[in-house]
Amino acid sequence: MLSSIGYFLCFQALGVLNIRWLLPGRRPLDRLWLGMSLGLLEMTWLPALFAFATAFDAAAHWMAMGAGALLSLGCFFLRDRRAPKGWDEKETQLMRQMLAVALPLTILGGYLQYTHNMRVDAWGNWNVGQSTYGDLPMHMSFVTGLVGKRFPADYPFYPGTRLSYPFLTDSLSASFYLMGSGLQAALIVPGTFMMALCFTGVLILGREMTAGRKTAALAALLFFLNGGLGFLYDFDQAAGYDPDGSLTVVGRLRAIMEGYYKTPTNQPEPNNLRWSNVIADLMVPQRTLLGGWAMGIPCFYLLETLFRPERTEGKGEIRGLILLGIWAGSLPLIHTHTFLALGLGSLGVMGYDLIHGGKKKGRPRGRTLGRYAVYGGLALAAALPQLIGFTFAQTFQGEAATHSFLTFQFNWVNNPGGGGMRDFYLWFYVKNIGLPFLMMLFAIFDRDPRQRRLFAQMLPIVIAAELIRFQPNEYDNNKLFYLAWMLGCMIAANFARKAWTMLKGLPGRRAMAAVTGAVIFLSPALTLARETVSTYQAFSAAAVEAGMYIRDHTPADAVFLTGTQHLNPVDSIAGRTIVCGPDLWLYWHGFDTTERKADLERFYEDPAGNRDVIEKYGAAYIYVSSYERSSYEVDEEALAALYTPVFENGEAALYQVSP
Repeated sequence: MLSSIGYFLCFQALGVLNIRWLLPGRRPLDRLWLGMSLGLLEMTWLPALFAFATAFDAAAHWMAMGAGALLSLGCFFLRDRRAPKGWDEKETQLMRQMLAVALPLTILGGYLQYTHNMRVDAWGNWNVGQSTYGDLPMHMSFVTGLVGKRFPADYPFYPGTRLSYPFLTDSLSASFYLMGSGLQAALIVPGTFMMALCFTGVLILGREMTAGRKTAALAALLFFLNGGLGFLYDFDQAAGYDPDGSLTVVGRLRAIMEGYYKTPTNQPEPNNLRWSNVIADLMVPQRTLLGGWAMGIPCFYLLETLFRPERTEGKGEIRGLILLGIWAGSLPLIHTHTFLALGLGSLGVMGYDLIHGGKKKGRPRGRTLGRYAVYGGLALAAALPQLIGFTFAQTFQGEAATHSFLTFQFNWVNNPGGGGMRDFYLWFYVKNIGLPFLMMLFAIFDRDPRQRRLFAQMLPIVIAAELIRFQPNEYDNNKLFYLAWMLGCMIAANFARKAWTMLKGLPGRRAMAAVTGAVIFLSPALTLARETVSTYQAFSAAAVEAGMYIRDHTPADAVFLTGTQHLNPVDSIAGRTIVCGPDLWLYWHGFDTTERKADLERFYEDPAGNRDVIEKYGAAYIYVSSYERSSYEVDEEALAALYTPVFENGEAALYQVSP
């Protein structure tokens, strides 16, 4: 554990120094946050780069550390020699907002990371929360399965097919795991740190994109405590909604706090509530998205500060452009949707700047276009190998894919499968996003150039997400919508500030603000309260014992025959390759598992007559647990006669194909 933390801290120190040398003109807290983000980016990418040449092992990590030191040496020689910008009153104000907003949210995020990432109870069972029950075992299989592999690796639960899913956030946890952290710590520590970077980053971005002393904090709260008007459905007695046999407030609260996805922000049925809270349902369970946001928000910050019309140009701006281009180009294998959203937003704001930037004396359009070309060219040069080698192969029906990812579909999940809208167009967003959505709409009439520039940056992302389904799972377009909404929260916060100022002197102004706050934040408050108490067993103590035995007593490259359960200790805990995982993941990644599932069934039910399955997949072990016994009519007598039993407890048995 200590070695992994030490390794992490070394990269943090290098990142902070690099930003100090490259961007001394940024404010102190901006530099600190950017440096910590850059250090994490280097720790994510450098070991992976060496793993493409050798393997993802200790040697690759030490070579990565050496490469990081050389990069820092280069930053030192190419440094901007101006004195760093000092602390002032604005930094003190931002520090107070960080303590009031980012710190409590980080504490909440750290607690959810602890309870939701295989919390071990007194009996040795591994437990998760409501939001991590489905996808966490997949991420665990990447974390444990990437150790020792040469990149590009195969899917650990679909061997023979390149892992095209953006895997670098999970390889970051694999670095912690490889360097001595336990599996839980390898998930919790980087997860909590990335959440802290996101909370801090939106505050810093808000300081750049909003006006007023408190609007940055409001924008951050609107983004992270999002929820909408779903609470109206839960407490509408006249509608006769009766989940627990009573119409009492206590009964409604009990239904929210104890039900499975009965929160006001996530009720696909019957209420078409799909605007999930970003902390509970995205940042905690969707680790790839979390990594994308932690690395993408700094890019939005650099885009804003390097290109906004009122910037002060200096001799060090080329360093910032190069840094932004390389940083943006690193995103596809961290989180492809973040890269796409950044690219679309960049096109929108570039268009605005080319149309309006020439009005500012001394800023010719040609110079503006040239600066965007430097940034975009570097980003594309860095991103294209990732897109061609991984993303496009999956998106455009690779050899193992069964259906195209790109499909025209208007109005996201309100038009499921293109079969017709369930709610009126604007009402869908009003009820899902709530009053901040109306604030943003009203801000369209604001003539403020800053607001219009934000709309220009936001609009291409929204149009793309509204018209194109980028993955088989239509819900996943929310990964674009939320980054557009991050910009929308800046617009809404600016509008709220102006409305508050215009209402000065009106009796009841504070009461109106309190009611508005309650309407905005009640749904997310109930959702987060539910998530903090949710707990579900993922792996029993006996299943954990089986997974640990496999990890410690079988070859790392062995292939296992197992069932297709998503809670599978063979791939998630032991990090071993299994023939076929669940459709819960594989279908949405574009794979047809019909043949492999049929092979598994016929082997388990007649091992003697179907030995070709062992040879077909090169399996070295056969795993039989309560899942396999319930899913197939397993002939365990034949397995014991044909193969060598090497492990057994009350939950599972393991057979070796050859001694």
